[in-house]
Amino acid sequence: MHPKPVVNKAQYSEPEAAQQLGISVEDLRVLIRRLIVVDESDATNVPMTSFQPSDLLVLRLLAKSSLSTVA
Repeated sequence: MHPKPVVNKAQYSEPEAAQQLGISVEDLRVLIRRLIVVDESDATNVPMTSFQPSDLLVLRLLAKSSLSTVA
């Protein structure tokens, strides 16, 4: 999957965020659980996930860093 051009929006849904990052929704969830969520209950307490442009920037950096350490 390749990143799509950035669309200026105030918030992105989970599928839109994954699309912007060029990864699947499942990969986005794994990335968040592995690198951001401290306690699994934090992830289950959020009924609907939305992302701001700054969130996408941080996630993009984390995804690149995570992929480079795996390779």
